[in-house]
Amino acid sequence: MKNKYIASFEQAQIANKNVPEFRAGDTLRIAVTITEGEKSRVQNYEGICISIRGEGTGRTITVRKIGANGIGIERVFPIYSDSLEKIEVLRRGRVRRAKLFYLRDLAGKAARIKEIRRK
Repeated sequence: MKNKYIASFEQAQIANKNVPEFRAGDTLRIAVTITEGEKSRVQNYEGICISIRGEGTGRTITVRKIGANGIGIERVFPIYSDSLEKIEVLRRGRVRRAKLFYLRDLAGKAARIKEIRRK
């Protein structure tokens, strides 16, 4: 059970951030602000959302992409972090479960996810 003051503070934090609707299986492009010394830049991270967990300001997503030499790279992003500039949904995936950890064991064409076609 949360303190009502903490809950209202979290609602204020969530209200000013616009996050698109997405689920596990969707391909996302996440713009992340990276600070190196005094300079900062925005770098895109593109991959498949394999899990969404938590609630409120503690909500996180795990995004998996295939890097160089076919090595899988996963990053966990807090959705309401200030370091995330924007989240863009590129493709909607047709999956039948909420956590896609089985993709870790698949490679190549076997790891593809069917796309939901819009009419």
